[in-house]
Amino acid sequence: MSSVTTPSETATSKRPQLAHLRAVLDDLRERGTYFKLRVLDDEQGPLCHYDGREVINLASNNYLGLCDHPKLREAAIAATNKYGVGSGAVRTIAGTMKIHIELEEKIAAFKGVEACVVFQSGFTANAGTVSSILGKEDFILSDELNHASIIDGARLSRAKIKVFRHKDVAHCEELLKEVQNEPGRKLVITDGVFSMDGDIGPVAALCDLCDKYGAIMMVDDAHASGVLGRNGRGSVDHFHCTQRVDVQVGTLSKAIGCLGGYVCGSRDLIDFLYHRARPFLFSTSHPPSVAASCMAAFDLLESEPERMERLWSNTKYFQEALRAVGFDIGGVSTPKSETPITPIIIGDGRKTMDYSRALFEKGVMATGIAFPTVAEGKARIRCIMTSEHTRAQIDQALETMTNVAKGMGLV
Repeated sequence: MSSVTTPSETATSKRPQLAHLRAVLDDLRERGTYFKLRVLDDEQGPLCHYDGREVINLASNNYLGLCDHPKLREAAIAATNKYGVGSGAVRTIAGTMKIHIELEEKIAAFKGVEACVVFQSGFTANAGTVSSILGKEDFILSDELNHASIIDGARLSRAKIKVFRHKDVAHCEELLKEVQNEPGRKLVITDGVFSMDGDIGPVAALCDLCDKYGAIMMVDDAHASGVLGRNGRGSVDHFHCTQRVDVQVGTLSKAIGCLGGYVCGSRDLIDFLYHRARPFLFSTSHPPSVAASCMAAFDLLESEPERMERLWSNTKYFQEALRAVGFDIGGVSTPKSETPITPIIIGDGRKTMDYSRALFEKGVMATGIAFPTVAEGKARIRCIMTSEHTRAQIDQALETMTNVAKGMGLV
């Protein structure tokens, strides 16, 4: 008789080695912040189906509705037919295809810089760049609300990390003064748009500091790409700082509608990252279909500016209606949103997650976000408006959000 363990027996075995993970999960359940992944059944759009339920989608990063755009589909299919489904290697060995170079050249031209390198994700673009261009003798000055990928990259670099208060340029200067005579390079980093509150980073003012103190200036424009600047060129363009920002990071996974991240800057910076950025060196390059879709998306940013116009019109309408009802969408103890990212601040993690679940049951997909993604006491529903939401959908979502909130005593 065979002694092989069946899959069901393996799944139900009680090995003690990872028991501490169950304790953490039990604590999340106790706090009411444990969640299960919701599964999208069809296309990512303003109205779609999660877990078999039709919902108005207020949780997607698909700002301009490009995830399912016909031109991106056509580009992906054509590239697959021509080049196949995979690149077969990392970029530095045998996996750099002509289409990858074309994409990087298109992004560099769009951004108005010398060169660009594409990474597998925005997270790896941030983490791989920060960790490779600095060392243990250097200093990083980082906004306290910067994205986790910046924080991880800073730690991996082994540089000395100084954190300045959110958007507090004066505090950043204090820290620069403290280290200006220390050996090593100084790097100032900010998000262009902060992902949890939707406010815009003080890019121009920080550029002034970097010019004054000889520091490197870096901006993560993930949530600004396709949202701010001329035809969606981002916060750097919005502040007219293209020639003053040394490192621009962007994403291909949000407004661009596809997958990946990129870094823009000087030719020397990009050539250096080719040689030293570990995520670039040790990850297989994008499938040709993804590269082709991304190029089609950048073409659409130029040819269909009305998408950004609709995005901002919808955002203004949505935010004004939320304020009129009495929702806290920032501006007192929390930064005020200046972009399509709209947080509804509830504070308590359990109440936030309960509200999110209740909204889903009523046909609105609006994700609850609690500690550790945001600070304790700052739990919120993060809503993101898109260009493709209709006024009827927005009105229906607002009515549902208001009725559910009143029933729970949240407004």
